Amino acid sequence: MTAAPVSQPTHSRAYARLVLAMLLIVYIFNFLDRQILGILAPAIKADLGLTNTQLGALGGIAFALLYSTLAIPLAVVADRTSRSWVITLSLTVWSGFTALCGMATGFWNLFFMRVGVGVGEAGGVAPSYAIISEYFPPERRARALSIYSLGIPVGLAAGVVLGAAIARAVDWRAAFIVLGVAGVVIAPIFRLVVKEPKRPAAAKSRQPIGAVFSILAKKPSFWLMAFASAMSSLAGYALAFWSPSILMQMFGFDLTTTSYYFGSLLFFGGVTGVFLGGVLADKLGKMDRGAYAKVSFIAWAVTAPFFIAGFMSSSPVLAWFLLVIPNALTVLFVGPLTTATQHLVPSHMRATAAACFLFINNLIGIGGGSWLLGGLSDAMIPHFGDQALRYSAVALMGCYVISAVLALLAVRTLRKDWVEEGEA
Repeated sequence: MTAAPVSQPTHSRAYARLVLAMLLIVYIFNFLDRQILGILAPAIKADLGLTNTQLGALGGIAFALLYSTLAIPLAVVADRTSRSWVITLSLTVWSGFTALCGMATGFWNLFFMRVGVGVGEAGGVAPSYAIISEYFPPERRARALSIYSLGIPVGLAAGVVLGAAIARAVDWRAAFIVLGVAGVVIAPIFRLVVKEPKRPAAAKSRQPIGAVFSILAKKPSFWLMAFASAMSSLAGYALAFWSPSILMQMFGFDLTTTSYYFGSLLFFGGVTGVFLGGVLADKLGKMDRGAYAKVSFIAWAVTAPFFIAGFMSSSPVLAWFLLVIPNALTVLFVGPLTTATQHLVPSHMRATAAACFLFINNLIGIGGGSWLLGGLSDAMIPHFGDQALRYSAVALMGCYVISAVLALLAVRTLRKDWVEEGEA
């Protein structure tokens, strides 16, 4: 296979930053629309008469069912056509279904609305990774991807705070409608601002999914990083969904207090962790490509003890300081591993490669996390009563240990599997 042509930059650094800012805004809406369900779970549960297992399904498999599977074909479409158009249409679809969630009348009605949100969000992330990789050179790419990934903690925190504020002022239905409509309004603005660098004709040539996956499948680092990320996401998405309910049970917080307490953990911890991961990866990765996995290993190795200590604390103040640390560490991998995945294939296959990585991560992480924790807590109620959610969360900490082991194993293989810029 010959190397894909590498186009020369035709954009200014200022415009590249503007593109990154717009992608970040869209990503914030991506996670805002996911997280709003978590903070509103108690109100939705009471209004619709749901169990924890049903709530977990709404936050997990309902969203991940088509989100994971459609991400790959939509990434292929983005690689062959226009990545910015795919993102624009995706934002419109998921925001529209978010607004429709506010009109749900029962479990199955809300379940299918969440499926619609997942369908829309399936086309947002992988094409964004590819656009960023076009606008930023390798030595600044992990940092740029980490800035983009700030959408995770900012979106999660905004979903918690804004969702609670709107629900308090009106009701939980209004929260879905207001935030969904806001996303629909942003979509055309994004399309007007974000233009893609001109790609050579060969870069838009038809690349079968099988061709991309066959390259990835032969690289051990892909499997190790994908499953390490997936196990971390399994615990991470479960905690993002259920932590508001856990904090209410632990400390007797009301909705407003919970939103500020949990939102501050997500924001300060998440922003620090995501950005630090990108900075460390860019700095250390110049000397050793394996550092992209090594940084993630170190973070995951110390995540579980802090989470356990925080969840077992009886002091809200002490618990905050204990929990903010793992909230940073658990997302530190995002910039390093997404950057590393972009360098397992030639540049014209990047969106599809990212989608393959995200398929494993999201199917396991989003699909299983909140549902597993909800079901486990229902099963543990006879033993732990109203503290079942807390002890179920502690039980999931083993996922981070598995992630650390897999990331450590990926350090050596990543050095061999790395594709430098312009290589086939």
